[in-house]
Amino acid sequence: MQNRYARITEAGRTIDARTGPGAVRSGIGYAAAMSFSHEDLALLDEAQEVDIETRSAGGEAHRATIWIVIDGGVPYVRSYRGPNGRWYREIVANPTGAIHVDGRALAVTAVPATDAGSVARASAGFERKYATDPATPAMLRPETLDTTLRLEPA
Repeated sequence: MQNRYARITEAGRTIDARTGPGAVRSGIGYAAAMSFSHEDLALLDEAQEVDIETRSAGGEAHRATIWIVIDGGVPYVRSYRGPNGRWYREIVANPTGAIHVDGRALAVTAVPATDAGSVARASAGFERKYATDPATPAMLRPETLDTTLRLEPA
């Protein structure tokens, strides 16, 4: 059976792309399938708000402006309105969407990130990035925590 994972040669040594230097790990202890480029992560990290594009069951595209945080190379989003937010309901039903930022569209797949570690990292990220915004406490309410999503490139 052929190895599905890339092996990279760096400075004369072979590195497994899943575990080698710079490998991005998800919040629950395993290597992420794919990661965003450093440039894309920096763009998302610097943006105060992004637009998320989702699709209804009928295929109609919708956009909503949301907050995004990066922790350990992983983008996290959360629904301000908890599970009732339209964009959240749509991306959970159809996890493929897009993040629009600075004139670019990044194709994403949303993955529930409701394990305690991911929720804590995302919450800390929201507290750090949006410390002076009066809406920040709403993003940290217990009813919003289970809407934490990790974004991966689609």
